[in-house]
Amino acid sequence: MKISELKAGQGNVNIEITVKSVEEPRTIDKYGRKIRLANAVVTDGESEIKLTLWNDDVDKVKEGSIIKITNGYINEFQGEKQLTTGKFGKMEIAGGKSGKKESKEDKDSSEDSEEGFEDSGEESEDTEDY
Repeated sequence: MKISELKAGQGNVNIEITVKSVEEPRTIDKYGRKIRLANAVVTDGESEIKLTLWNDDVDKVKEGSIIKITNGYINEFQGEKQLTTGKFGKMEIAGGKSGKKESKEDKDSSEDSEEGFEDSGEESEDTEDY
């Protein structure tokens, strides 16, 4: 799948992309909950699109990261197409500068148990067994 083929409202987007840049994260209040988000510009080598990162995904993505999105969604905000994992999608870091192999799905299942812990910044060999 290529970025140039994506249409607003399209679901089931499976794509591998490289991060060109990441904006500063910000916190918003949505339905009474504090949510962290950041936008990143990503490319498939031919075209670019904005990727919206939510909560823990914000910290996993760095410039140069290679990301695999499974079951993503294309929405449109202020006339611009944006890629997101949405509620049912998954994001994996496939390589690049971050090197962490964690998926959104793994984080969602352990999100409540991580409260109060700080990331030391060190990479672990295997984070998928949690």
